Amino acid sequence: VQLQASGGGLVQPGGSLRLSCAASGSNFSTRTMGWYRQALGKQRDPVASITSGETTFYADSVKGRFAISRDNAKTREYTVYLQMNGLKPEDTAVYYCFIFTSGRFYWGQGTQVTVSS
Repeated sequence: VQLQASGGGLVQPGGSLRLSCAASGSNFSTRTMGWYRQALGKQRDPVASITSGETTFYADSVKGRFAISRDNAKTREYTVYLQMNGLKPEDTAVYYCFIFTSGRFYWGQGTQVTVSS
C-alpha cells in the first residue's frame, strides 16, 4: 500500500490550500481515508476523514473551514482532497494522510502547512 500526498505550503492567515492524497497497491473496498496533523512539539491529532460510504468526520477546530471529499472518477477512486479555507496560524503543522483498511493504518509522507504573515 502506498500513499502519495501533495499540496501544502506557505499561506497567509485567512488563505486557502488544498491537500490531496492518493492510495494505491490494493483494492480498498472498505476504507477510511483522511488526515492527521502534528504541530511542532505536539502529538499527532486527527483532522478530517471520509469513509467509503462517504461518512465524514472533522475535528472541532476545523469544522466550517475544512472540507474533505473524494474523487468519484473511476481511475481516481482512492484519491481524497482536503480543502482548507480560512486558515489560521494554529493550523500550522505537518499533515499526514492515511488510509485505514483491513484493520490497519497506512501513512503517507507528511506535508508541511505553514500559516503565517
